[in-house]
Amino acid sequence: MTETSITRSQPAPAGLSLPGPYLLFLGDTTEPGFAKTAFGLRDWAGERCRGEYVLPGGSVSTGLPAMTPAQAHAAGARAMVIGVANAGGFIPGHWVAALVEGLEAGLDIVSGMHTGLDEVPGLAEAARRHGRRLHDVRRAPPGIAVANGRRRSGQRLLTIGTDCALGKKYTALALARAFRARGVDADFRASGQTGILIAGGGIPMDAVVSDFAAGAAEMLSPDAAPGHWDVIEGQGSLFHPAYAGVSLALLHGSQPDALVVCHQPGRRAMLGYPGYPVPSIEETITMAIRLGQRTNPGIRCTGVSLNTSHLDAEAAARLIEDESRRLDCPVADPMRGGEAFERLVDECLEAA
Repeated sequence: MTETSITRSQPAPAGLSLPGPYLLFLGDTTEPGFAKTAFGLRDWAGERCRGEYVLPGGSVSTGLPAMTPAQAHAAGARAMVIGVANAGGFIPGHWVAALVEGLEAGLDIVSGMHTGLDEVPGLAEAARRHGRRLHDVRRAPPGIAVANGRRRSGQRLLTIGTDCALGKKYTALALARAFRARGVDADFRASGQTGILIAGGGIPMDAVVSDFAAGAAEMLSPDAAPGHWDVIEGQGSLFHPAYAGVSLALLHGSQPDALVVCHQPGRRAMLGYPGYPVPSIEETITMAIRLGQRTNPGIRCTGVSLNTSHLDAEAAARLIEDESRRLDCPVADPMRGGEAFERLVDECLEAA
């Protein structure tokens, strides 16, 4: 593939230049947790999404109109985004025909997978043949240095989780929006492919060589004005058997003043790792504070974000109130908002 045929993501605040609107490709996915890219774009960049394309055998849907690539192009779409992030971030061979179909219909392909689109047999040639482009956003930017541990100006908040795919990105986006609504200068800092597609910039932390990962987190949230907040999207979990290294690098490099712990009530095992139980909220707070004090002795937990999407409004409100009383801190579901969320925002801003 020629050098001009593929675009690479840039760190915040630099932006991406991706064609849109989007057709969200869900493949034959059966696990909703692996489709967080599609759901994230639907919820936070819905104006750029025209529909979804699901292969036979797939059972996950965003609720957007079902479209073929040709139908999506006729509806104004200009790119097909791979909306899933499976374990290992690979592109299965049986997806290739559908991706080529998208190119034939006049759509660019946008991917956040670890496998580069130009590494998929036949895809680069199909892109050249049809005059389309392949866009990989899960690529680390050049020039990342080893972390120096120097304290930076400005304020920082990091969302951390008891597991993967349970609300760290949504919580960070909601808090950044709430900060700005109160007149606070704040930026959402994306650390994963979905957040980067939503924000238009960021660093895909899981694509950074491990020795440079904490340095990438420092680069993601540089020096800022004293009253400025960087709200940083967390990744993985400090307890995850596969992804804890990314979580720790973000914690050390971000040097957060405030932590918000994200949890999905009722989830018992790590996503994709049934032999590993999900830690408690209290265990997560204790571990994160202990490890985070290495680079910011003043770090503190300012509250808990619960993903209550599986509960009705009454049950969610009752659980939020009970957990707030039990943990003696603000607890909220940012997607439900309300007074509980406003109390969480209050506590986060008081961390300054």
